[in-house]
Amino acid sequence: MLRHRIMRFFEFKSIQSTIAVAFSCLIVVTITVIAWMSYTLSTEVVKKNSRDYTYQLMGQLSSNIDSYMTYMDNISRMVLSSYDIKEFLLKQVYLGSSAKEDLRQKISFQLNTVLNTRKDISSILIFGTNGEVIPYNEYIELNPKIIPTEQSWYKKAVEAKGKVVISSSHVQNMILNDYNSVISLSRELNTDVDGEKLGVLLVDLNYSVINDICNKIKLGDRGYVFILDADGNIVYHPDQQLINENQKTELISQVMNTPGSSFVTSEGKNSRMYTIKTSQSTGWKIVGVTYVDELVSNKYELKMYTFFGGIAFLIIAVLLSVILSLRISKPIKQLERSMKEVEKGNFDTQVDMQASNEIGHLSSRFNRMTMEIKELMLQNVKEQETKRKIELQALQAQINPHFLYNTLDSIIWMAECEKSKEVVLMTAALAKLFRLSISNGQEFISVFHEVEHIKSYLTIQKMRYKSKLDFDIHVDPNIHHCKVIKIILQPLIENAIYHGIRNIPGIGKITVGGSRIGDEIVLQVSDNGIGMSPEEIQNLFQKEHTSSKGSGIGVKNVDLRIKLHCGERYGLRFDSTLGQGTTVSIVLPVME
Repeated sequence: MLRHRIMRFFEFKSIQSTIAVAFSCLIVVTITVIAWMSYTLSTEVVKKNSRDYTYQLMGQLSSNIDSYMTYMDNISRMVLSSYDIKEFLLKQVYLGSSAKEDLRQKISFQLNTVLNTRKDISSILIFGTNGEVIPYNEYIELNPKIIPTEQSWYKKAVEAKGKVVISSSHVQNMILNDYNSVISLSRELNTDVDGEKLGVLLVDLNYSVINDICNKIKLGDRGYVFILDADGNIVYHPDQQLINENQKTELISQVMNTPGSSFVTSEGKNSRMYTIKTSQSTGWKIVGVTYVDELVSNKYELKMYTFFGGIAFLIIAVLLSVILSLRISKPIKQLERSMKEVEKGNFDTQVDMQASNEIGHLSSRFNRMTMEIKELMLQNVKEQETKRKIELQALQAQINPHFLYNTLDSIIWMAECEKSKEVVLMTAALAKLFRLSISNGQEFISVFHEVEHIKSYLTIQKMRYKSKLDFDIHVDPNIHHCKVIKIILQPLIENAIYHGIRNIPGIGKITVGGSRIGDEIVLQVSDNGIGMSPEEIQNLFQKEHTSSKGSGIGVKNVDLRIKLHCGERYGLRFDSTLGQGTTVSIVLPVME
């Protein structure tokens, strides 16, 4: 039921609407797919460009940090190359207290000079393996609770064997009452000859330096940059305090384990793209975080342009589809109108179409078909006229020579017996029979003349068979003026005489009746003859039932003539019982 309703919903009354709707649906789907693909590709291109741009920024930031750290490394090398520092750490045992203090002050002055020339350096300290500490300022106080050799920066510097080690951001704890956030740069100090370990240099860089470098990078309204060291510790984060208080987290493990240069999180409107660049000198991972919805800043405008552009193209495409469907269906409609004219009987209709496509070929074949139908109809008319002429000739010759011979012989016999009245009566009946049979060549005569015709025929037959035959005619006078096909009763009466009542003992009687029933006229011929079986009745319609003594015009011929002129619903109806007689009904339409 549902399928039937769906199919009826998609049924269209014209090929134009079918083509227009089909084209429109195809265009809608195509434009929708193209618009969606265009929007998706545009968004992806913007994202890719943003990712590449962010990666370039991270590369630039990494280069800046590498340059800065290289410069700091050079400063540390310069400090460690000082002869005074090595002399102090190596020979302090042999120096007097006065010389030792003078050398310490000299070294502190050198470190302080470096510190004063670089505002980005928070402190410079040298820790000797013998427990000596050389500060950048002799007035600073070290934290007595902190043991330098147990600090991670010290241990890593020793493990690095003279290479620079950079720590993550932290609050410095070596100088008492100083809580600056710093990034520590440390390296081991060795002798040039035998590589004897002399101590470790510690340079604390102001955290604000990295902060200033990173703050120069702008990644949209909400984007930011953070830095991880090789162990995944946060070196820099714009929300460092929130990170320390665990109020904000970063996908550090995913950043450290990502094989590529970027990845995107699935957080709906808060989805972020992480772009990663690894520093060559420090091993740090410079991470740029951008919000996906900010990558396409004109996302709404792009949607609107795509939507309204698609609507505009859709309207144009639908109009073109309507025009195209109209152009396709126009010749078909023209051909349909021509077919309707042919249905009305106008076979002179021709389709004037010069197109070389399938419609043009169909029109040519339609024109050829109508011409052939017209020729066939003209030929059929001629054949029907010829058939009618032959049929008329056959009907006019319905009194065969044998019947005429017997009638004339009866007249001669009656004349020899001086039965002049009978001779006159039979001769008059024969003349009237001939005159009504001809009836000026007309195919249809009135019921009255058809009845007069059988009266003459029965009169002749009664005079021939004398007391062997009797007849009775009672046709309703109200149908005398109605038209019937001529000579349809006489073959039935002839059949009744020769095959019905001639072979029975006693008097055979033929009754002819007629009346109007509704819009039909029913004429009946009844006899009290020997009757017929159903097989014999069927045999009457299977072949011409003629007799050497009959008229030669069979019962089947009468039935065919009626159907030919009046239609299949009309013709002969038989009702017969063996030993009791037969009634034949002729059913005809009322023709005034």
